[in-house]
Amino acid sequence: MKRIISLLLAVLLTCGAAALFASCEKEYEGEINVYNWGEYISNGDDGSRNVIQEFEDEFNIKVNYMEYETNEDLYNLLKTSNSNYDVVIPSDYMIEKLIKEDLIQKLDYSKISNYKKVMKRFKNMSFDPKNEYTVPYAWNVTGLVYNKTMVKDKPEGWEALWNKDLKGKMLMFSNSRDAYAIAMQLCGVDPSTFTKADVDKATAKLEEQKPLLKKYVMDQTFNEMERDQSAMAPYYAGDIYTMTTNNDNLVGVLPKEGSNLFVDSMCIPKSAQNVDGAHKFINFMTRPEISAANMDSITYASPVEGAKELMDEDVASSELVYPPESYLDKCYTFKNVDDEVYTYMQEKFIQIMS
Repeated sequence: MKRIISLLLAVLLTCGAAALFASCEKEYEGEINVYNWGEYISNGDDGSRNVIQEFEDEFNIKVNYMEYETNEDLYNLLKTSNSNYDVVIPSDYMIEKLIKEDLIQKLDYSKISNYKKVMKRFKNMSFDPKNEYTVPYAWNVTGLVYNKTMVKDKPEGWEALWNKDLKGKMLMFSNSRDAYAIAMQLCGVDPSTFTKADVDKATAKLEEQKPLLKKYVMDQTFNEMERDQSAMAPYYAGDIYTMTTNNDNLVGVLPKEGSNLFVDSMCIPKSAQNVDGAHKFINFMTRPEISAANMDSITYASPVEGAKELMDEDVASSELVYPPESYLDKCYTFKNVDDEVYTYMQEKFIQIMS
């Protein structure tokens, strides 16, 4: 009986006597639609900080949060549908494409006071040289993860994904840009920007690999590797760190050749309905303490000054999360390629996977 009375008192204090007979559901002053990669925000799971809830509580703006698997999924949705997303978080080369096709709008940086805290390295980047359209969200590199109970010799570079001894046990990106980048490196082609002839070289390399693979995947990599169902996979190094903490059999590797250094940034689509709310969200996510909590959860590197020092020591000290400068010097950043070449690569990859 005391418990019931206590609960009633709590409800009365929280919602008010009148609301008790109606509804205690929170009424928001507005809402925003956020479209982000899967497994890519701190949402309160496993004791993490729920940054979306904190934003909603502080600004009284409801966040409708949705996920995608690849930059191409995001592009197709913005290009072909009547979408009304307010914040999207694409990668470098896709941002360049979205700017070129007038699908995202210039930001009002007077509403993003925390932008001054963004590291110099992540300003004036090739995809947004005048800092007009983007605020960086996270950065990292691609890497390899392998199961030491299934793989005899520790892999050193990308060629390990063509290991015939692991036939039927390896995974590969179902994302064309990442898959082709690996093949291009092994063919001596610069994956940053390329020609149709370069695509042909990489296509031959990927066709050579196909009979050795178990499947092409993206987010499924987590389950496949963490449940000891596959022996090796390429993926994003920060995610590999998470996999290794969930399964002691897994080991992460930064390929000796170097890899893709990518930067995912927050943008506002031209079709956004709540532009002011979108600016508030971007500014909120760029606070050092919020960025730190977010990166602790997704185990990527923060582009915000002071965030790393606030992160969990194990996460911040991992070379999978924060690769050393000597490794970053060997990495490349994707650039937008001509539509004709891009479409050609997409078509070739669909043929390979089918």
